[in-house]
Amino acid sequence: MEFLQLRCFVTVAEKLHFGKAAQQLEMLPASLGRQIRLLEDRLGVRLLSRTTRNVALTEAGSILLPEAIEIISHVERLEAKLRDHKNEKAVALRIGAIDSAAAGLLPQLLPQFRDQHPEIVVQLIEQKTIRLLPKILSGHLDIAIVRPPETPDRGLEFHPLFHETAVVACPEGHMLADCDELDVHQLADQPLIVPDRKSRPHSHDLSMQLFIEAGLSARVVQIAEEKQTIVNLVSRGMGIAIVPRWASRLGVDGVRFVPLKMPETPIRNKLALAACWMRDTKDPAREAFMDLLLANIGSIATTA
Repeated sequence: MEFLQLRCFVTVAEKLHFGKAAQQLEMLPASLGRQIRLLEDRLGVRLLSRTTRNVALTEAGSILLPEAIEIISHVERLEAKLRDHKNEKAVALRIGAIDSAAAGLLPQLLPQFRDQHPEIVVQLIEQKTIRLLPKILSGHLDIAIVRPPETPDRGLEFHPLFHETAVVACPEGHMLADCDELDVHQLADQPLIVPDRKSRPHSHDLSMQLFIEAGLSARVVQIAEEKQTIVNLVSRGMGIAIVPRWASRLGVDGVRFVPLKMPETPIRNKLALAACWMRDTKDPAREAFMDLLLANIGSIATTA
């Protein structure tokens, strides 16, 4: 006899109604009736007495019912035990990432990590640096890919990864859109769209300090919080914007991305990426992730 047949029998015996039993089992009544008939044929006895009005247990059905209930209970306990065992073996790695890493770095890394470590379940949270770092400190994240702050918390450890490439997002048809490379002096007097400093201090300061170091004044015409919004505003001709190269993958029509020549000054650190975790902690899953990341950092950095 099959487990499904026993479950069908017990459910009908408890409900004494084929329609209600079929509904509980999420089966068609005809399919339920077929399973009962197969069980009766296998045992060579009638288990249920059916009329047009009601269903009743036969003597053989009354004998089988408690045994069938015990078999089902035993199988369900065994299934639960095996599920618990599987869950105990599964390891979760909670990764936080800023938009740059979520769009550029992690898609290159996670498929390979999953292939090498199928027992590790990755939970990915995309947020800004200022929101990810508290999650590390509170224990809600195991590792995060962030912009390293100027004054890091002593409870956090940072591992530098690489510097992203800055580009200038220009509307198609703009006088600068067809240049091979731009210098900040060529951006003077251009309407500039910049990120909100409260939520994106690194990106905001990158734009502003480039002008300050060059002895120029930025002509800010719009402040926006999200990169997607900024690039959309560029496509509408509201201005230009200095963004990380990964923003070119947003797929916004009407925008050209031109490389920006960066000075060899600390301003480059505004586009730095670093891995961050709680200092003085051990985590095999996190260490496995870092091993793979560092082994591939060269190829990833060339696309950043």
